[in-house]
Amino acid sequence: MDQFDTLIVGGGHAGAQAAIALRQGGYTASIAILGEEAELPYERPPLSKDYLSGDKPWERMLIRPAAFWAERDVALLGGQRVVAVDAGAHSVTTADGTTIGYANLVWAAGGTPRRLSCEGGDLAGVHVIRNRADIEGVIAELDNAARVVVIGGGYIGLEAAAVLTKLGKAVTLVEALDRVLARVAGEALSRFVENEHRAHGVELLLGAGVEAIIGEGERACAVRLTDGRELPADMVIVGIGIVPEVEPLLGAGATGAGGGVLVDAHCRTTLPDIFAIGDCAAQATRFMPGRAVTRIESVQNANDQANTAARAILGEPRDHGATPWFWSNQYDLKLQSVGLSTGHDAAVVRGDPATRSFSILYLREGRVVALDCINMVRDYAQGRKLVEEGTMADPAQLADTDIPLKELAAPAA
Repeated sequence: MDQFDTLIVGGGHAGAQAAIALRQGGYTASIAILGEEAELPYERPPLSKDYLSGDKPWERMLIRPAAFWAERDVALLGGQRVVAVDAGAHSVTTADGTTIGYANLVWAAGGTPRRLSCEGGDLAGVHVIRNRADIEGVIAELDNAARVVVIGGGYIGLEAAAVLTKLGKAVTLVEALDRVLARVAGEALSRFVENEHRAHGVELLLGAGVEAIIGEGERACAVRLTDGRELPADMVIVGIGIVPEVEPLLGAGATGAGGGVLVDAHCRTTLPDIFAIGDCAAQATRFMPGRAVTRIESVQNANDQANTAARAILGEPRDHGATPWFWSNQYDLKLQSVGLSTGHDAAVVRGDPATRSFSILYLREGRVVALDCINMVRDYAQGRKLVEEGTMADPAQLADTDIPLKELAAPAA
């Protein structure tokens, strides 16, 4: 049986950063990254943007080149999927029956795309976007796909719609809720983004449910909505979230939360010597109302939790308290967000959305808890301190673009 001092399951941002942080911290024991894909660890966010559009070659998608991992003696065990964890024996079992032992296990397996459960959801021409193979499948069919239906109005769906529109496709986006980005942003941002997509030719169907994917033979040719409408489609992109990959941990007795696995302030699960980081880890955070437990799906969170777990393994534990931040590029829009707007009771628009350069500040009980900044890098940089300090602020001053946000920063009372 192979044995590693630290076994990292998952070769995405979280897993790669955990290995990097351990070596940077002076860790000299053995490390292995076990990933389901037979790829070097690579960046995921550009998949639905630069890689799909052809603007970024694969070599630039790699988090580090092959030589980096070899020079730091990090074993890369690609093409393997963990199906069981034995917490007592400190070992994992892969799909082919291989058993691998560990002293510390870092679970960074992320999640798998949620797929349509309706009739026709498995037809050819129906795609999800999560890994390289997914995008390669989309790219291979682009020449024969004039009409694309995107299902889901979250960031993945919107980014894909923007790229496909720029590639000359006729795009229809279907969202079950009454606005896009409904789970992560306030209405002002949702309506602005909707208007931008419409201005670029995307047809938006809001409050629309999908009943079935219609096929000609084995290939999708249309999407039938619950109201009976049928949308012709040469390709269907499904972006309706992920299912966290935590079943082996839960099966071993770990406590679940938020659809993922519960971790403490050091990213430890309830199982001995097992950490969880990234999209699958649910953790209490001061940025949620009442320090609620939540999962944060972002590269920033993956990297920061990886650093937290690495410090604990190095014997230098430090509570995880990183400020959440996100970004999205759509057309020529750069959206930058900081904090979590969940539970906000007021939203202040700063600047004029018509200029396509403005910010939205979210407040909860008078304190700034989050910002969404559109083509407004200065507000993003200066507003971060307001969020970190939970600053009590006058909405009129927040809205006044003549007052720099840095002048309003003050420690929380």
